[in-house]
This record gives sequence, structure tokens and C-alpha cells, in this order.
Amino acid sequence: MKILIVEDEKLLADSLKAMLERKGFTVEVVYDGEAGAEYAELGIYDLLILDVMMPKMDGYQVARQVRAKRCATPILMLTAKSGLEDRIEGLNAGADYYLTKPFDSRELLACINALLRRQGNQVDELTFGNTALDLASGALVCGDKSVRLSAREFDVMRFLMQSKGQNLSKEVILARIWGYDSNAVENHVEVYVGFLRKKLQAIGSDVRIVAIRRLGYHLEVSQ
Repeated sequence: MKILIVEDEKLLADSLKAMLERKGFTVEVVYDGEAGAEYAELGIYDLLILDVMMPKMDGYQVARQVRAKRCATPILMLTAKSGLEDRIEGLNAGADYYLTKPFDSRELLACINALLRRQGNQVDELTFGNTALDLASGALVCGDKSVRLSAREFDVMRFLMQSKGQNLSKEVILARIWGYDSNAVENHVEVYVGFLRKKLQAIGSDVRIVAIRRLGYHLEVSQ
């Protein structure tokens, strides 16, 4: 799961990042609202953790802008403003939950897990056609045949399966899998798609990874 933290208190943001990474999440951090909105609108995150009082754009403005772009990513809003009107404004702006500072890390993790469960992300496997991706073992399974994926192959395949047949551009795949600030290039995506095609074929899968010029990749079931 990939989380974006938008928090201008650098010490807090970095400590949250370290804690969540220890729990197995992939985390990116930005330190102002304008950058937060830009990153969030990529649509590559499973959760946004959003401070309210920030430079350039406050958290309410970021949430409204993200929702206006039809981004449905869950938003957990963190703030020292605990008044009823503040909570109402946050929820009306598009936040899914409003957690006041100071907070216990256990409560934060419980909120995160609850929001991810609502999105249906807590599942054991993803399926497409006659093929399943086992999220625990990292294997592609088709009937009685299976093949283990590398960590990067797993991430790419999971993203493709989660897209449910919609096109994913190389840029979006790069940002989601390698990170927004990564030095990886589009050729990295092509290489891993090639690996996955060979492994799908090896287990007799009816799933194809289809490339469409300028639009990217999507999954199809062979007829």
C-alpha cells in the first residue's frame, strides 16, 4: 500500500514516514499543500494523510481540489484544530476521517487500516480471467500451476490487476511502482511487462498485457 503524507512539520512527517514504513507501507512525503495537491492528483496512492495548517495551500483547500479532480483516494486529516466547526469543515472538504494532534500512533494505525478496509484493499488475492495473484506469497496462480514473482514484478502485476482492465500509462506506472522522484525511465516498465508476459504464458494464463500506443497498458482475457 502506498501512502502520501502532506505535512509541513518536517520532524513529524519524517517520523510518521519511518513508523509506517516499519509497518510495511510505501510512503512518500511532501511539505506544503501545493505539492501535496500535485502529488495526490496523480491518483497513485492508496491513502492521503493531510495536515490542515500548511504553507501555499491549507489542508481544506487541498482536499477540495483533490475531490474536484474526482480523486477518490481516502483522506485522513491531521490537525491541532479540534473544534467542532473545524472537524465539520474538514469532513465537508472531502476528508474521510479527522484525527486531532497529539494522537497515539496506535490510533493512527487503526484509522489507516479502517480506511484501507473500506476501499476493499485488505484481500488475500486478486483475480483476472483464470489467473490469481496471491498477495501473501507473491505468486501468480493458474489452475495447478504457479510462478513466483520478484518484488517489482509483483508490484506491477498488482497495479495492473487493481486497474480492472483500464489503461495505465507508463508515467503512472513509474510513479506508482518506482516512486514519483525515482530516476527510473519508461524502459523499466517495458522490461518488467516483458517478464510478466513470459510468466503468464508459462502457467497457461488466459490473461494478456496489452500495450496501446500513447495510452499505456491494460489487461485483457484472451478469447
